[in-house]
Amino acid sequence: MTITRRTALTAGAALPLAGLIPAGVQAQTTPEEPTMTLFHTIPFGAMTLTVLKAGTAVQSPAHEIFGLNASDEEFEEVSAANFIPSDRALGNFSPVVVQTGDEAILFDTGLSPDGTLAALTQAGMSAGDITKVVITHMHGDHIGGLSDGSTLTFPNAELITGRVEMEAWLASGGEAFDAKVRPFSDDFRLIEGGDEVAPGITAKELFGHTPGMMGFMLRNDADQSLMLAVDFANHYVWSLGRPDWEVRFDMDKAGAIDTRQRVLAMLAEEKMPFIGYHMPFPSVGYVAKDDEGYRFVPESYQFELATR
Repeated sequence: MTITRRTALTAGAALPLAGLIPAGVQAQTTPEEPTMTLFHTIPFGAMTLTVLKAGTAVQSPAHEIFGLNASDEEFEEVSAANFIPSDRALGNFSPVVVQTGDEAILFDTGLSPDGTLAALTQAGMSAGDITKVVITHMHGDHIGGLSDGSTLTFPNAELITGRVEMEAWLASGGEAFDAKVRPFSDDFRLIEGGDEVAPGITAKELFGHTPGMMGFMLRNDADQSLMLAVDFANHYVWSLGRPDWEVRFDMDKAGAIDTRQRVLAMLAEEKMPFIGYHMPFPSVGYVAKDDEGYRFVPESYQFELATR
């Protein structure tokens, strides 16, 4: 892995990335240009959602991460049909800030404090503005920006995560978890599926990718819904087009496939927008049913028109 100084500032340090990438899979973080936009703001009724581009990583070989139960021929065919290479994947890391009332709630913290803070600053916010930090699950690319191991990055924030997720990682441990989260584990408020972290923001169990991963359903004052779907699907083609394909990062692969199929069916049927942590930045879009699976439809101007 090669990390330049600029890469470290925008895409994260090696520790949390090492906690994410499995042995035998090469990944290289890619630097962002200084003028690149690192945030995207979405008006959502009385809420404002800001998607942060906290970093990117090129992951290779892609077929050692995605479609583990697919043949090489099928993987190459699906990739070619969607105009993407079959040997590499470009992953985005997209925490989300939800501003509602007096709250500024950060969902996940990226690979490192520097990467997330760079995007937050460009969006006109600071670490001290964050009132709550919600960790959806304990993989390194979601907890890497929480702390430096001794000091919390967001000093004024209440810490929240799922009870099942926290208890599982306290028992099993992990390099990134032990360094970033365990020193502060007693400071977390633990929630269950169905609990609210703020009015209109409800936890939804998305178990499988990790033992207790939580997504969040947002409902605004206009009775519109949007889902923070985090890592139920890790790739906009290989996970949506073939939801039954196994992903190496899914800790319970059968459980993750069941969750993926259930959530995709719901999003498609209800035509509900979602934000996926690893979807192409700015990471927000819709799910449409296809013959063999689903396809990702990026958001264009739907939210902007809703305000006019």
